Amino acid sequence: MSKPIPARKRIKVSPGESVRIVRELQGLSQGELSSLCGIPQSTISGIETGRINLGVERAKTLATALHCHPAVLVFPGWQLDSAA
Repeated sequence: MSKPIPARKRIKVSPGESVRIVRELQGLSQGELSSLCGIPQSTISGIETGRINLGVERAKTLATALHCHPAVLVFPGWQLDSAA
């Protein structure tokens, strides 16, 4: 059996864009996400547009509300072979 070929990275995604993508995939508005996690909607908007840094604590809070691992939000473009 041949070894699978990993997908090539097509675009760079920022942490804020990662938050927006995961939020939209779950069908949530910024207001709904705000209600779930307690982070103000204006802060979520700032994170998604890159005006406000995501930060580790916010990433943990958002990841809990979005049912994903915080690394999905903080390191969206990280790959094992490029980490060395």
